Amino acid sequence: MRSFEFDRERIVQSRAFRRLAGKTQVFTSRESDHFRSRLTHTIEVAQIARQVACALGLNEVLAEALALVHDIGHPPFGHAGERALDACLRRHGRTFDHNLHALRIVEHFEDRYAGHRGLNLTLGVREGIIKHSRDYAASDYPALAEYFLGERPPIEAQIIDLADEIAYLTADLDDGVESGLLEIESICDHIAIMRRSYDAVAAEHPGVEQKFLFHEALQRMQRELTEDLIATTLRKVREAGLKTLEDVRHYKQRVAVFSDAVEAQRLEEKRYLYDTLYTCDTLEAEHDKAAQVVSTLFAWYMESPQRMPAGYVEEAQEQGLARVVADYIAGMTDSFILQQFWAAKSRTPR
Repeated sequence: MRSFEFDRERIVQSRAFRRLAGKTQVFTSRESDHFRSRLTHTIEVAQIARQVACALGLNEVLAEALALVHDIGHPPFGHAGERALDACLRRHGRTFDHNLHALRIVEHFEDRYAGHRGLNLTLGVREGIIKHSRDYAASDYPALAEYFLGERPPIEAQIIDLADEIAYLTADLDDGVESGLLEIESICDHIAIMRRSYDAVAAEHPGVEQKFLFHEALQRMQRELTEDLIATTLRKVREAGLKTLEDVRHYKQRVAVFSDAVEAQRLEEKRYLYDTLYTCDTLEAEHDKAAQVVSTLFAWYMESPQRMPAGYVEEAQEQGLARVVADYIAGMTDSFILQQFWAAKSRTPR
């Protein structure tokens, strides 16, 4: 337990963790200070993960550490920035994966301690960083052999991806309404779990203003999703007769799941968010701008690597220039990458 507490402390004290405050969750324009950043989203995921871990009798500190580190590898501009950076790397025969980049951050880039490079995190946390949201084939990633590829991760890691889902499904509806891009009536008309939650809150608080009912309904929906995850995971563990970590590792599938009914409702909400928010004209324009910024800077640094800090130029001799340029860009906050972009534009001959 104490080892995981050290992990949590080093994660929270890392520069990469602090930079999450300046990275996009959904909205890159930040017209309101009330929109979630990648950091505030991370805190919400940690709250849910700890609640689930406590209810299931898991290691709460491990679950919290994994939640706090789960998004540390994201580049600026959210998923739009990640897609753009991946596209740049693919032109050089490489790819960008934010989980694998997070592992590079904690093992290599956070170089601040006297006795070791990186954060010196436990194997359990490092495994969870790369495996919390997907499985990696051992044949495709031989360099990751120590992370039990081909086996299931501990349940503490399995719950992180679903805690992440619960957090952003709740928050993105909230931020969507805050932005004016989503309407409460439309949300309730198209998402069954929100209609049920909103009607229940309205019945308890007749005559209360709509915005207050909506926020109460969001919390009610989050509790329903969380309680279902707890109950379903507990049932799956008992049905499978899992008693030890080895049992979990060698089971045929992950056991941290939603029930079939709630999974269908989750997918309904996710489709609604994709159709009405994530791919709306306003956000698509932001995504296009993000892609332009990332691709322009990537080309700029590839052309003249000396524009990066000296340490990155040295790293390029070992890692390859394309990987190091991607590493540098991925570490930027939204505001810093825009500063670099305009600097590049001002120095580029017309």
